[in-house]
Amino acid sequence: MRHSTRGEVDPFIVMDVMEAARQAEVAGHHIIHMEVGQPSTGAPAAARARLSDELINPLGYTVGLGLPELRARIARHYGDWYGVDLDPARVVITSGASGAFLLAFSALFDNGERVGLGTPCYPSYRQILKAVGLTPVDIPTTLAQRFQPQPGDVAAHHLAGLIVASPANPTGTMLDGPALAALADACAARDAALISDEIYHGIDYDMRPVTALQVTDDAYVVNSFSKYFSMTGWRVGWMVVPHDHVRRIERLAQNMFICAPHASQLLALHAMDCPDELEANKAVYATNRALMIAGLTAAGLDKFAPPDGAFYIYVDVSAHTDDARALAAEILEKAHVAVTPGLDFDAARGHRWLRFSYARATADIQQGLDRIAAFMKGRGA
Repeated sequence: MRHSTRGEVDPFIVMDVMEAARQAEVAGHHIIHMEVGQPSTGAPAAARARLSDELINPLGYTVGLGLPELRARIARHYGDWYGVDLDPARVVITSGASGAFLLAFSALFDNGERVGLGTPCYPSYRQILKAVGLTPVDIPTTLAQRFQPQPGDVAAHHLAGLIVASPANPTGTMLDGPALAALADACAARDAALISDEIYHGIDYDMRPVTALQVTDDAYVVNSFSKYFSMTGWRVGWMVVPHDHVRRIERLAQNMFICAPHASQLLALHAMDCPDELEANKAVYATNRALMIAGLTAAGLDKFAPPDGAFYIYVDVSAHTDDARALAAEILEKAHVAVTPGLDFDAARGHRWLRFSYARATADIQQGLDRIAAFMKGRGA
């Protein structure tokens, strides 16, 4: 049967690692999961209780842009967290951040246009761009740059758009205000679109994240309830767009998705009013981060940029292997710890890197580090 080249995208390797870990568990092994960027906590308990009470009422379609009360609550969130006065009319509720990227790429770019990605980066940017007929452009970054693109990259690579992530996946590094403003200015000078992925905002440690809305109104800002709000399975996110793009996005959203799931939107609204539970989760990540930095360093896996946010550490393992995928498989087989090879995030250089997630319970993280230390010692590292 005939097929489209749009479907010829690369696999998401972390999902393959998850499946290998599942098979190891079926075989009777206890696996420590450091491969997937998913909070081990669920949605806030108080929010789930409120939603349970509301489910007596029928669920149905909402308007394409999302529940008005949730859009208003998100706009207030920008005032509370960043001091930004945001019109709720600019907020679009989406089916996860993935839905937001599909809408953004469809609204901003024509077939074949070049969209820049500072590598290493979240792999689905590249695959979604390919699937909608666009040209992803990998921009190699360095440890010295803390893995973030530079303003000169926009002109040098002839970009129609640039995606930035802060905190970033897989590195956890962030852009400060001046750096983000310089990228916004570089995009404006070339009439290139700036898309700011901010889904790890709220999970920060030594510095507060900066939203692109603090430096420009001419950006698409993508966020999600999956990470800080611990709602991965509910598949709800949001996007902030310029005023003159709202109707464009609304037409696309109506046709592609109709709306985000009604129950998920209600739960998201309630989750935004559960700061105590959410900040308690964040405190666990902070504890885990300190354990990871110390534990990986002690194990000889010490080439990384300490993460500013999110819950990942991206480690250069070139002193130990030239095949990170094989090393990850060996760690799973012998240490029973699942980790992600860097090929997911950087096709050119990722064979020398591993990503470790510390989103799980602290006891799991400590046990995983102990196993990794023993494994590395056994390899003579």
